[in-house]
Amino acid sequence: MVPVNLASAAEGPARAFAGEDLFSLAGATDPQISPDGTRVVYVRMSGDIMTDKEVPSIWLVDVASGRQTPLAAGKGAHRSPRWSPDGKRIAYVSSNTGAPQLHVLWIDSGRSVQVTGLPESPGSITWSPDGKAIAYTMHVAGEGMKLGRAPEKPEGAEWAESLQVIDRVNYRADGGGYAQPGFDHLFVVPADGGAPRQVTFGDWNDSGPLSWSPDGRTLVFSANRRPDWERELNNTEVYALDVASGAVTALTTREGPDQSAVVSPDGKRIAYLGFDDVNRSYENTELYVMNADGTGARSLTAGLDQSIDTVTWGGNSQLYVSYDDHGKKRVARVGLDGSVRMVREGLTAGTHYDRPYTGGEFSVSNGGKVAYTAGTTAAPADVWVDGRKLTDLNANWLQAKTLAPVRKLSVTAPDGRPVDAWLATPPGWQAGQRVPLILEIHGGPNTAYGPSFSTDVQLYAARGYAVLYTNPRGSTSYGEEFANLIDRAYPGTDYNDLIAAVDAAIAEGVADPNNLFVTGGSGGGVLTAWIVGKTDRFKAAATQKPVINWISEALTMDATTFTSRYWFDKKPWEDPMSYWSRSPLSLVGNVKTPTLVVVGSEDYRTPVSEAEQYYAALQIRGVPTAMVKVPGASHGGLTARPSQSAAKASAILDWFDKYRTK
Repeated sequence: MVPVNLASAAEGPARAFAGEDLFSLAGATDPQISPDGTRVVYVRMSGDIMTDKEVPSIWLVDVASGRQTPLAAGKGAHRSPRWSPDGKRIAYVSSNTGAPQLHVLWIDSGRSVQVTGLPESPGSITWSPDGKAIAYTMHVAGEGMKLGRAPEKPEGAEWAESLQVIDRVNYRADGGGYAQPGFDHLFVVPADGGAPRQVTFGDWNDSGPLSWSPDGRTLVFSANRRPDWERELNNTEVYALDVASGAVTALTTREGPDQSAVVSPDGKRIAYLGFDDVNRSYENTELYVMNADGTGARSLTAGLDQSIDTVTWGGNSQLYVSYDDHGKKRVARVGLDGSVRMVREGLTAGTHYDRPYTGGEFSVSNGGKVAYTAGTTAAPADVWVDGRKLTDLNANWLQAKTLAPVRKLSVTAPDGRPVDAWLATPPGWQAGQRVPLILEIHGGPNTAYGPSFSTDVQLYAARGYAVLYTNPRGSTSYGEEFANLIDRAYPGTDYNDLIAAVDAAIAEGVADPNNLFVTGGSGGGVLTAWIVGKTDRFKAAATQKPVINWISEALTMDATTFTSRYWFDKKPWEDPMSYWSRSPLSLVGNVKTPTLVVVGSEDYRTPVSEAEQYYAALQIRGVPTAMVKVPGASHGGLTARPSQSAAKASAILDWFDKYRTK
């Protein structure tokens, strides 16, 4: 087999996409269009090679000219910009002085002021309609359970840390660590500065987004304030808070999540998102509207068969929403009669570039202009307004790179269902040339890939591999029925979809059938381990942050009650064989494929013990294996640091290269 030839050193700077390029990437997120539609403020995520982080800064772009101005950059992280109702000020959160604090910037003068001095970071910041106050959420420290007491410590002695007592049902969170005593509540602070006022209380978490009534008397939010709130992960309600008196009224009562509530401009209606929870692994989130007092609730998108993820009002008679459809994120207008009209398509995310997940954000001006983030398989997201691209954050340096082209691949599953797939070929690939293939499987499993930029895909392709990624059954954006084909049956027939995609890549004349490799993270890690337990077709595998044993995962993951409720019919001790029959560990006796195991050292979603079990089992069996731990990395943050993202991809490639036929 002839290797793909990239530019040689004699031709100038290296044109192949490389690990160091992760520090050059920049992406647009959180685009907020001004009320009059003339300007957009957004967060630019840029790699900092000295701190090995993605650093957020805030920029202003003029819609007419495209001229950009930095508003908050440099020391610290700057995020969450929000326009005042009159468009003259921007509130944002910045850590330029240490702990994240709320700031307000006056557009005309360019001057900003810190308006809070908080012990914790504010979230869900929202201007009052008159512009005089800003509401936000914040964690309020509390007292945890105390058990035991150490002897009296002598002066100057160096003793061990005090006992850690845990009594919460959900006692740790991936990316957030072990829960600290206390709860999240709502606050209001004067926009010109002054002492903030806590306006909700109690032993439960109140959460955003927040929405004011037009008269500024009421704040709408979501929370689970039931006595059994810790064991009911998906049972939030919409609440109305009387800001003056502190009285809280529940506006919804059903079993299931009701959240993301927004009040209409005239204050007569409230739109919100939710679904009826019947313990299935997946439900479409629908858009509802109700009267301001909570009566007359009805779904506007029951007939859409897609899951709504964001909603905002566009006047009093229509709403703007976003949702994924066949691997692409769309913005649509929804009328109060339930009519749905697509406005924009192709939104993508401007951060977390390692894999090509669907994503993207939008906002709407008073006049109906839509600002959003969109990119391609060749570049991360930029800022767009109504179909016009306003930024081009990576154009300069990407001109010097030869990237892997990505195209749609037609796949038909064994039962006749169409399966979306995308195939990246190495730069310089010529038709008829067979190259090694990496099957890259998404996590979730109820998520979706799409035609988005991916550093893993580009790094794999630059090493001479074709990369295949798919949306097998169970993926979102293809309707509720398709997502629930794996309900109580995962992993299962999604395996057939993945193998059919590999066969399609071979039939396409791209993939070398004797040089097949497989990897994936989280749910994709589960399927990677499942695949090598089912077939020896792959020369090597890399299972990333997998679940290997559903019993141990159900009892150690951060969302304690989730797995046993939504993915199985009974508890692990009631029906252990159901858990075992769907655990990749049950197939380890079949595995002959050299398999790398990758996990973050602070993964609390699919805990480190899952990866360690699989590594130990492979070692006991004598299957070639190694384990890569990413120090300090959570499940969701496995590739949050650019150096670790590049090193992780390089480790997988080195593993595959060991078994690749030259």
